[in-house]
Amino acid sequence: MIRVALVDDQQLVRAGFRMVIDSQPDLTVLVEAANGEEAVTRLSGTAVDVVLMDVRMPKMDGIEATRRIVALPQPPKVVVLTTFDLDEYVMSAIGAGASGFLLKDAPPEEMLGAVRTVFAGDAVIGASSTRRLLHHIGPLLAKGNAEQVLGAPVLDPGTRAAPDVAKSFSAATGVPDPAAALNQAPTPGPDNPMPRALAELTPREYEVFVLMANGLSNAEIASHFVVSEATVKTHVGRVLTKTAARDRVQIVVLAYQLGIVRP
Repeated sequence: MIRVALVDDQQLVRAGFRMVIDSQPDLTVLVEAANGEEAVTRLSGTAVDVVLMDVRMPKMDGIEATRRIVALPQPPKVVVLTTFDLDEYVMSAIGAGASGFLLKDAPPEEMLGAVRTVFAGDAVIGASSTRRLLHHIGPLLAKGNAEQVLGAPVLDPGTRAAPDVAKSFSAATGVPDPAAALNQAPTPGPDNPMPRALAELTPREYEVFVLMANGLSNAEIASHFVVSEATVKTHVGRVLTKTAARDRVQIVVLAYQLGIVRP
């Protein structure tokens, strides 16, 4: 059973989410909170698996609440409820430790899928969301807000120019093009050493890292390399471990920090 917490200052929103979640045999809502302060207090004493977290709330906003919740001894995954029009709030939530995003007006099946996906530790944002994420990160970093947005300074990518992630997507469908994504990424070599944060990755793991950062799913990566999804999942797990990234959101952020992808 996947245990869920709902954190939103609008009671009707919480009631709607609870009704949908509790209708599922594998999901249950254990905690509700109307603000971040209440959420931190309740989750300090009640274990849940996934938190659906609003950003703008009284007393304590969702960003600070996320930061405190992911610091708990056995923290749940936090999914931020957003409309993607509050860029600085959303990007700050990434730095605070959010593992995914859910549009507030998403259909019920998408919300349920997001909860299950985050719980499983698999992809927490789809390809289109990754692209939007990169487009939102870019302007903020250009303003010099890297540490505020990402929770850490931008790492020194060297003198090489970062590739244009927009060229890695099909103009017609918006679907990531694996070959284009790999061609756009810097190729490590004697004259272009692997960034320190990626130094432990094998060549194939580096390719998987690039494709993850461009928003490809395990199935899409498997199709490109003509291998099983199980093989890709193994690579993904090793990439996350070796880069000390919590999830795919952090992979996207790390790739941007290193200059491997950009809007």
